[in-house]
Amino acid sequence: MKKVVIIALLTGFYHDVHSQVKEVNVTSAIGNSQGSVSALVQHDWELWKSKKFAIGVGARFTSYFGANQYYITAPAKLTSGSTGPQVIFKENIDANIDTFLVKSPQVNLLNLLLNLRYKFNEKFTVGFNIDAIGFSFGGSKHGNYINGAQGAMENAKPTSFNVLLISDNDKGSLNSELYVKYYWNEKWGAKVGAQFLFTEYTTDTDVQQFPEPNDRFRNKSFLVAAGVTYKLK
Repeated sequence: MKKVVIIALLTGFYHDVHSQVKEVNVTSAIGNSQGSVSALVQHDWELWKSKKFAIGVGARFTSYFGANQYYITAPAKLTSGSTGPQVIFKENIDANIDTFLVKSPQVNLLNLLLNLRYKFNEKFTVGFNIDAIGFSFGGSKHGNYINGAQGAMENAKPTSFNVLLISDNDKGSLNSELYVKYYWNEKWGAKVGAQFLFTEYTTDTDVQQFPEPNDRFRNKSFLVAAGVTYKLK
């Protein structure tokens, strides 16, 4: 029975697909003493006869860099006292959140992504994409762990595994964009938007001890983004 339902859903999906679009995007983004460069390849399926809505998948490489960035306690069970979808609606527990200051963070992430977009006409589209799963790498950094008036120096590396869950349940480094694209011809276009980039470091030891041992610290960056896009098909 389950196989029949899955086959029916897939058949319905492909019946509604009226064209496919492949693109390459290169984007740069900047924020407060931080920035990023990224490149992605995506494959979109335009739905229904109007072809206005599309869903897609892709792969994106992002390189993040900054200066004097504060990374805070990452796990949801510490920041909000629980896990699961409800963390979206919970306030942070300030007493559970410590800080890890990195003088010159640099994180590279390679992730698979999901894309949603709407085409107003042949010139303008608006969309949203978000990383789903992948991995990160980068050099070891010497940072300052801060707990109130106390502190300690510690080494840390980018958290290696990235996965999109829900809010602070996420693990690792993930990039997402809300964007508008303008195509000046059939192949080339320009993109502007907002980039929401989470990067994460794992310290060599469990520097945080209250309310339980923790070695993961996250920075949430809001960046203004611009880039170019090229249609492969």
